[in-house]
Amino acid sequence: MPAIVVVGSQWGDEGKGKITDFLAQEADVIVRYQGGNNAGHSISFGGKKFALHSIPSGIFDPAKLSIIANGVVFNPQAVLEELKYLQDAGVDTSGLRISDRAQVLFSFHKTIDELQENARGAAKIGTTKNGIGPAYVDKYKRSGLRVADLLDKDYLTKRLTEIVEEKNLIFTKLYNAPAIEAAPLIEEYYGYGQQLKRYVMDTSYQIDKELRKGKKVLFEGAQGVMLDIDHGTYPYVTSSNPIAGGATIGAGVGPSKIQEVLGVCKAYTSRVGEGPFPTEQINEIGDKIREIAHEYGVTTGRPRRIGWFDAVVMRHAARVSGLTKLSVNCMDVFSGFETVKICVAYKLHDEIIKYYPASLQDLYDAEPIYEELPGWSEDITNVGTLEELPQNALNYLNRLSELTGLEIATFAVGPERDATVVLKDLWKIAEEEVINNA
Repeated sequence: MPAIVVVGSQWGDEGKGKITDFLAQEADVIVRYQGGNNAGHSISFGGKKFALHSIPSGIFDPAKLSIIANGVVFNPQAVLEELKYLQDAGVDTSGLRISDRAQVLFSFHKTIDELQENARGAAKIGTTKNGIGPAYVDKYKRSGLRVADLLDKDYLTKRLTEIVEEKNLIFTKLYNAPAIEAAPLIEEYYGYGQQLKRYVMDTSYQIDKELRKGKKVLFEGAQGVMLDIDHGTYPYVTSSNPIAGGATIGAGVGPSKIQEVLGVCKAYTSRVGEGPFPTEQINEIGDKIREIAHEYGVTTGRPRRIGWFDAVVMRHAARVSGLTKLSVNCMDVFSGFETVKICVAYKLHDEIIKYYPASLQDLYDAEPIYEELPGWSEDITNVGTLEELPQNALNYLNRLSELTGLEIATFAVGPERDATVVLKDLWKIAEEEVINNA
């Protein structure tokens, strides 16, 4: 019953999809435990590149279960579009399972998201306007609907009529926007339920059953630790918990079921959206990294903000998410750089600090303190072992491990699955932990 959680350890977009896809080769079950379709994974498979936003990356193997768990806010229209996209490409999607407890994201959530973000003006958060935040708001004020409710037309009619009345007060009184009608929504979303009902089940029960059978379960989240609602750069965060602890709640399993937590990062840092970013490079360096690495959002196409690797961020991520190993992507991006930098601490009001402040103003005021290391000129995209790395690239990787206190499990020298160099067999390690703790 080995289980591994894959966590983005920066601001998201670290290449979790590729690492999840890589680990999913040996997994029996792949579980998405939080977030919505505002995030995306780019996955190269069978010579094609796929962008997934809701469906777990294990979907490419029909022998595996790909589960959208209860912690996800579920946009049925988006999932149906994604299913068609995969099916049209010849992908067998029969392994998909959807939690009957997942909260439903409605089209009016997207409308509210856009109205709220526009009303913030210069203080905007930088949401994708996909309705994720408003859907989570309805969940936590206990006025939302769940996937199971889409299958019961009488209940759906009653509750959605009440919800639309409430939303119309917000639209018309607060934002001077047009009212919406309940009847078309009822038909639309009941229709979605009928199309999806063959995938719907109690996924917590199914995950537990698979673990008890000794199956390998891989948990993946969206976004990254620094966008966590509790531990990220609040309020410039997502509306859920991407940290590893979110997997236990968002999938309905106990923490004792998880053996390894793999933090995924890039050899540098990137983020999308507003908020403090201490190592950001708004200069030729940032532009160069962005273009070499094609740093544009999978879902939005927005150019990502780019910065040097921040060890302060990574230590914070390691602590709050309980990381056990580190996976470093995009090492190849630095080929041709004379020097590379790592932020090792911040200078804040004449004090050197090595922790990540909660205060936004402190974060804006913090000055990164850098170590500068020699770069490397060699092309490393064909490297297949640690020993084949140029000495300066090896020194850089070792320094990341020293500063974060984490062993490197994998490093990547390109976007393809076979460009991932494995140093630690996580599934073997997790299985040994299960045996030792039995």
